[in-house]
Amino acid sequence: MAILLGIDWAELFGFSVPISEMIIRGTAIYWFLFIVFRFVIPRDVGAIGIADILILVIIADASQNAMSGDYKTITDGMVLIAVMVGWNLAFDRFAFYFPAFRRFATPASLCLVKDGRMLKRNMRREFITDDELWGHLRMDGVESLDQVRAAYLESDGGFSVIKKAGSEHHNPHSPSRSESM
Repeated sequence: MAILLGIDWAELFGFSVPISEMIIRGTAIYWFLFIVFRFVIPRDVGAIGIADILILVIIADASQNAMSGDYKTITDGMVLIAVMVGWNLAFDRFAFYFPAFRRFATPASLCLVKDGRMLKRNMRREFITDDELWGHLRMDGVESLDQVRAAYLESDGGFSVIKKAGSEHHNPHSPSRSESM
């Protein structure tokens, strides 16, 4: 392409790295990060803390060079972004249509309270302290564990509480949901 307005259009929109290499790099990093976030980093209880933001920034910076292969053009960046978005959409579709893939891609809900009793083993598994659990129970209007039939850490990090029949103090602004089992 010709240089127009002092801009080398070929340098901006050409390819500096082969497309196949970008697809392979993007795919490899996407799968690696998925495995890390799905199986290594525990779910947080519905909140993003400073440490979470920091780890995301560091991972993004560290993975950029591994994905890019030192790309230099806008088109290279667009292809790499398209690969990452494509994998994300594929995961969503696979999880919707294939239950076996959904079980792999999305952690199951984890029961933290059953019939008014804290399940300490499950709490330890996700590093949830008594104080964190009580904070979420209070947001749902729970004053005593006797009011709780079950409380779950959901796959998205949210919290849901199923109260026993006849329990009082429902908080309509709570993000939790009450359901019968």
